[in-house]
This record gives sequence, C-alpha cells and structure tokens, in this order.
Amino acid sequence: MSTDAVAIETDGRMIPRKSEPSRQGCDGSSWYRSALLPDQPEDDTRGVAGTRSTRLDGARRAPETRTVNGASRALRPPPQGMSGTMSTTERDALRQMLLERSMRFGEFVLSSGATSNYYIDVRKTSLHPEGLKLISKLFWEQLEADGVTAIGGLTLGADPLVAGVMWWSHECGKPLEGFLVRKVAKDHGTRGQVEGNLAGHKRVAILDDVITSGESALIAAEAAESYKAEVVRVLAVVDREQGAQQIFQQRGYPFTPLFAISDLMQAQK
Repeated sequence: MSTDAVAIETDGRMIPRKSEPSRQGCDGSSWYRSALLPDQPEDDTRGVAGTRSTRLDGARRAPETRTVNGASRALRPPPQGMSGTMSTTERDALRQMLLERSMRFGEFVLSSGATSNYYIDVRKTSLHPEGLKLISKLFWEQLEADGVTAIGGLTLGADPLVAGVMWWSHECGKPLEGFLVRKVAKDHGTRGQVEGNLAGHKRVAILDDVITSGESALIAAEAAESYKAEVVRVLAVVDREQGAQQIFQQRGYPFTPLFAISDLMQAQK
C-alpha cells in the first residue's frame, strides 16, 4: 500500500487517508499535503488549508507563515480553482471574453481624441465576475515578484482591476493596498487627487484596462511619484499598440499588457 493511500498515526498504526488533492500556492509552489485523521478532535491544530497538519511520520507540521506589516501570519491557500499560474485554457477564456463582450466595430472617437474603426470596452469584461477573476489572476502572476505593496490607477477604468487584484493578493497571503487617482483633484472635502492608500508605500504598480497613448497611466504614475513612491510596473489588459510602449520605456516604467490588440484582431479572424 502506498503512503499516498494511508496516513501513519503516532502509535504507528496505518489508517486510510481521506483523499484530498495537493494544493498549489499562488507562487506556484506546492502547499503541503494534509492527512485527514478521523479520530483526532475537531479543535486540533490545523494547517493553512484548514486540514490536519500531521505528517506521515506522525509529527506536527507548523503552518507556513509570512510576515505582513511586522506580524507573522499563517498563509492560506487560494480558493478553489485559484492557482498562481494561468493555464492556456484560462488565457484563452479571457481572450474569448474580450472578443465577445468588449470588442466593437464602427466609427469611434477615443479618449485621446483620435478616431478608430474599432473600440474595446474592457469594463464589459472586468465588471463580469469571471472576467475579473481571470484578469486579477494574470495581473497577480506578473506582480508577485515585483515587491510592490500597493496598486492603483486612474479612475474609472482601473477601479475594478484594483479591487480584484487586492482581493486576489489577500487570498494568496500577500495583501496589497489600493489607491485610485482622479484626473483632477476634487474641489471639495480633502481636495485630493488620490483616494485610498498610497501614502507610505515605496514600490507600486499602475493598472489600466486599455492603453492607447498611455496618458491615463502616466497621470496615475505621476500622482504616485508625488507621494515618493517608485512605479515598478505598468500593467494593462489590452495595449492598442499606438506608441505607449515607447513612452513608458522613456520614463523607465516596465510595461506588461496581457494582450496586444494585434493578438485580439488575429483571434477575431
């Protein structure tokens, strides 16, 4: 009988293990496999997966921890279906959602003032629960190694993206704070341009739904820099490939779009 099919109690008895698949952490590393021992009390110490943290040799396994804001916290695995690496199937699903929900053809005037024979409204996808899950997952995959502590962008396009990635990062045990930037400072209340949590953060990323000229992302980046934060990456769902890449490069901002418009156009054929 293989050890995958049994668990070993401290007295050496062999008992069947209740089957549970190994979980993957948000960084792609394996979460430990827990043995579910039926005769242990319900209030027994549990691991990060909410299951018994007893190893095959009977010894207790301490939950994996991470220091967050100076405090040691047990990491918990992502919800069902959440892993750190987006599969080809999931990426294809996001592409298909963008094509079906967000792409429109006709005559349009863009926010930059230019005209276009197509328009991509990513909010039709980012404000759909499945679409936001897919975007947040892939954004997190790009951000996790950057060491950022906050994410933000220009309202309105960045609003669901910031909220989605904040939630995803929290579920992955590496919570990020968020901020939103107005095009102009409001003329009432605090009269601020930035809403949320930006003060005190040293490394931030800027999120956007569609990049054309890059103006929206630059406004958000400049607002972040006014708080002495370093912009370590600009992320977008779609790059319209109209020169923003070069502008970001000149400013020293690494730019990562999930899709180029040429990719979507090719898939549309």
